[in-house]
Amino acid sequence: MGDMTNSDFYSKNQRNESSHGGEFGCTMEELRSLMELRGTEAVVKIKETYGDTEAICRRLKTSPVEGLPGTAPDLEKRKQIFGQNFIPPKKPKTFLQLVWEALQDVTLIILEIAAIISLGLSFYHPPGESNEGCATAQGGAEDEGEAEAGWIEGAAILLSVICVVLVTAFNDWSKEKQFRGLQSRIEQEQKFTVVRAGQVVQIPVAEIVVGDIAQVKYGDLLPADGLFIQGNDLKIDESSLTGESDQVRKSVDKDPMLLSGTHVMEGSGRMVVTAVGVNSQTGIIFTLLGAGGEEEEKKDKKAKQQDGAAAMEMQPLKSAEGGDADDKKKANMHKKEKSVLQGKLTKLAVQIGKAGLVMSAITVIILVLYFTVDTFVVNKKPWLPECTPVYVQYFVKFFIIGVTVLVVAVPEGLPLAVTISLAYSVKKMMKDNNLVRHLDACETMGNATAICSDKTGTLTTNRMTVVQAYVGDVHYKEIPDPSSINAKTLELLVNAIAINSAYTTKILPPEKEGALPRQVGNKTECGLLGFVLDLKQDYEPVRTQMPEEKLYKVYTFNSVRKSMSTVIKLRDESFRMYSKGASEIVLKKCCKILNGAGEPRVFRPRDRDEMVKKVIEPMACDGLRTICVAYRDFPSSPEPDWDNENDILNDLTCICVVGIEDPVRPEVPEAIRKCQRAGITVRMVTGDNINTARAIAIKCGIIHPGEDFLCLEGKEFNRRIRNEKGEIEQERIDKIWPKLRVLARSSPTDKHTLVKGIIDSTHTEQRQVVAVTGDGTNDGPALKKADVGFAMGIAGTDVAKEASDIILTDDNFSSIVKAVMWGRNVYDSISKFLQFQLTVNVVAVIVAFTGACITQDSPLKAVQMLWVNLIMDTFASLALATEPPTETLLLRKPYGRNKPLISRTMMKNILGHAVYQLTLIFTLLFVGEKMFQIDSGRNAPLHSPPSEHYTIIFNTFVMMQLFNEINARKIHGERNVFDGIFRNPIFCTIVLGTFAIQIVIVQFGGKPFSCSPLQLDQWMWCIFIGLGELVWGQVIATIPTSRLKFLKEAGRLTQKEEIPEEELNEDVEEIDHAERELRRGQILWFRGLNRIQTQIEVVNTFKSGASFQGALRRQSSVTSQSQDVANLSSPSRVSLSNALSSPTSLPPAAAGHSRREGVP
Repeated sequence: MGDMTNSDFYSKNQRNESSHGGEFGCTMEELRSLMELRGTEAVVKIKETYGDTEAICRRLKTSPVEGLPGTAPDLEKRKQIFGQNFIPPKKPKTFLQLVWEALQDVTLIILEIAAIISLGLSFYHPPGESNEGCATAQGGAEDEGEAEAGWIEGAAILLSVICVVLVTAFNDWSKEKQFRGLQSRIEQEQKFTVVRAGQVVQIPVAEIVVGDIAQVKYGDLLPADGLFIQGNDLKIDESSLTGESDQVRKSVDKDPMLLSGTHVMEGSGRMVVTAVGVNSQTGIIFTLLGAGGEEEEKKDKKAKQQDGAAAMEMQPLKSAEGGDADDKKKANMHKKEKSVLQGKLTKLAVQIGKAGLVMSAITVIILVLYFTVDTFVVNKKPWLPECTPVYVQYFVKFFIIGVTVLVVAVPEGLPLAVTISLAYSVKKMMKDNNLVRHLDACETMGNATAICSDKTGTLTTNRMTVVQAYVGDVHYKEIPDPSSINAKTLELLVNAIAINSAYTTKILPPEKEGALPRQVGNKTECGLLGFVLDLKQDYEPVRTQMPEEKLYKVYTFNSVRKSMSTVIKLRDESFRMYSKGASEIVLKKCCKILNGAGEPRVFRPRDRDEMVKKVIEPMACDGLRTICVAYRDFPSSPEPDWDNENDILNDLTCICVVGIEDPVRPEVPEAIRKCQRAGITVRMVTGDNINTARAIAIKCGIIHPGEDFLCLEGKEFNRRIRNEKGEIEQERIDKIWPKLRVLARSSPTDKHTLVKGIIDSTHTEQRQVVAVTGDGTNDGPALKKADVGFAMGIAGTDVAKEASDIILTDDNFSSIVKAVMWGRNVYDSISKFLQFQLTVNVVAVIVAFTGACITQDSPLKAVQMLWVNLIMDTFASLALATEPPTETLLLRKPYGRNKPLISRTMMKNILGHAVYQLTLIFTLLFVGEKMFQIDSGRNAPLHSPPSEHYTIIFNTFVMMQLFNEINARKIHGERNVFDGIFRNPIFCTIVLGTFAIQIVIVQFGGKPFSCSPLQLDQWMWCIFIGLGELVWGQVIATIPTSRLKFLKEAGRLTQKEEIPEEELNEDVEEIDHAERELRRGQILWFRGLNRIQTQIEVVNTFKSGASFQGALRRQSSVTSQSQDVANLSSPSRVSLSNALSSPTSLPPAAAGHSRREGVP
């Protein structure tokens, strides 16, 4: 089904529906048109057509309480009639399309043309060939047999081009496959809670059918359209569909429409599903876009210029690849800020590309000049018309040599190395519990200088247990005996906890014997329910007696209230409200407290202060969270005004205060010590009170007694960073953040302010790179603002996962340390590859260049160069990019933005090895024939047979590269290059494999590879010279880098490096095309018209490529006017996605100005 286009899928459903409509009381069409209405219109329509939501449930043969029976035939039938809950993905590119894209590479095209010309000329025997007059300066006419073999060189070049293309295409194809696999894994992990046959079960989103009763709660992202049946205080953020940022309050009688792709911001409730997949509101829009996309592509070819923006608009916003409507705004905004590595690579690629172009041009010019001067001036030969083809053949040969110099100079393996390295890391990081959603987050993590972590669940186990309690004027240091508590108080306590907590929270028996009971739902509530069980009571009967439907009003927990209250109607028609929340907040609202006899006594402010000192602070200093449970009775008439929260949540009577322990995860202190050693500051941002937070921070090792650090509460933090007008000032933040270690009682806004403050700070010479962890819906803004956002896989809400870059599948802080290790490893892998690649490039270019200028023929032939380029690029990138990370990576400080990609040590290695290789190759070139007693290969005529002399040079060159590949494994000047080599089987396989192929090429390559077979002693010499590389590596390691002041570093990002605006505008059209390719979820290296621009783009597009799951990229500033205009005129700015979508859709202009400006 996946490969059906959306429109086919759609029409198929239509046909099904028309034939089956009769089995249920309403057809898909009716339900769909119903879901298109909003608010009061919808209520009226339901009343007129169906009566009420109950009636719709009856027509859909489902029960609002019991849900669907859940039998297989019934579910199947529903899927057939109403469709499945998934949106068919766009077709992936076929292998042939990928081959075609790989062929667009400029250098390859030049080579193909040169090869075809060379082929054509070899088959053309002009009459003048026998004429002695044309025979050029070097050598006489050749044997007939060899003239026949002239075609081989052209054919061989073509063959090697085909190899390169196939390798590239295969790489892209497997990358694409990996992404789709990852994608489907993310989708399978997305589950939703529904009621089936009276049981609450979690099923994958794709399994939801029309008629299901789904339970929605705070933080959910709705997977299908439905009607609200019952619930409390449900508020939805519909901005992803409507663009309105205000939260919409849902109620059965005013606005019961719940739409897929919207976020639940508050409250909880139940809905009956009425439309799924392509028939849901989100799905309908996709279908329109999907159908539009194909027509648009046809038009697009004609009108690329004007159409760039529109064609982009028409891509399906989120099919399986998960491009998101938001990406359209971002496509333009995101050009400025590259990740550190990409900025550096781009610069380097441009520098190398320019050098290569110059060299190859000079080579061609020198060769042509030398030839013409020598032939027509020195030897005074006339230009005979019948000789023209012969001369043209020479010029073609020179051209081919020039192109080969360029091919070798440009490090084509660079983008490949980056991709392989990242893709490999991402795959391996899955094993370390990091699910990477944006590829570049991997590498950014290696540069992280600060981590702002949540406490609950990340640093702690998130398994809450009540360990202390204050009940009836007594402070119990452990769980009290039930008999010691007054019966009335006990009953009130059990009711208050059982009723005033989400009914989805329960404690289930352990799965294995001897394990701890399983906690399901909100962990704090689980702790309280566990307390009820510890008091030998049971909460289930209380809940059965007072089912969820009977609750009169619920004030759900949110970050403003910091408490939760539930109102119930008692038998005598009066009301009782149970309340629980953070003790310092709830106690402020208490004016009575239950004494030892279970009677309320007056509770004055001074009593409260005493209680805080004697009970709450000691609990908090033990690292406990304190929760206060209270209640209040209301008369039946007059009925209180429930909407006036301030009056309702007041005059409470305190039942008890409990201290809940959430133990620190055993592996966290060690992980934090590693971070601090690696130069990363860990800060804790939590909603708990300051004493609890400080106690836990000390246990974790975030703060050490006696150090100079700050622990602030949210209020105090805000007071310090705001001026008299209440505006936040950056210089005030700069005074605080370097010492701040704990931010307690913080609101989500404080977290965002802190992250933004650290990122925007110019206080240190390096810009801080900040990682943030978060699990709640309200953490979204901070996760998005941070350089790398980590969401919790278990406790995290969909909204948080959506805003994040990496999902921690085990919610564990020590997995973040693994991510840092992998990130640094990516950076190092790429440096290793560069060190190796550039040595090959420098040597090959100089050899080809000087060889060509002195002997009119490059010692390394075009085909040999291509082979060197193939192994050196593709295989080396595989071998060096898959080095596993080691703990030693965590012993150094982060590199930062200004550290060049090629350090002095690497430059020393590159130049040192180049000197060794060039010395030997030139020695072999000019005196090699004497050393080996063989014929000289210099000045051979056109089409002459391959000489042993040049074969030895080629073979030695490859041997040196092979051994230098081992040297390249270490880039910080370590001595032992073999360290851990067997931990990387890929590396060993590749080195040995290359060696084997080289033997085959030399012994049996013959004419196509311009090789002649070598004797054993000659082979031994080649290998011996190669081994010399390892010895020479040790010599180089002995030279202290500090002495070599003259060595320049390369690939450094300067402060505030921006692309000039004119350049941006020229590129926009081309990049848009690339971005559009990417929208299909490919990271295909888009080959442009200009080699160097391609190099930039490759790296750029890679950045925006990995957009899965509605990838929410961080938007950066838009400076170029043209882009602003393009954004504002974009026709359809509906940002939505069936799986995930952005919680905040700013209008593009606003987004542009409010986001971060440029790269420091």
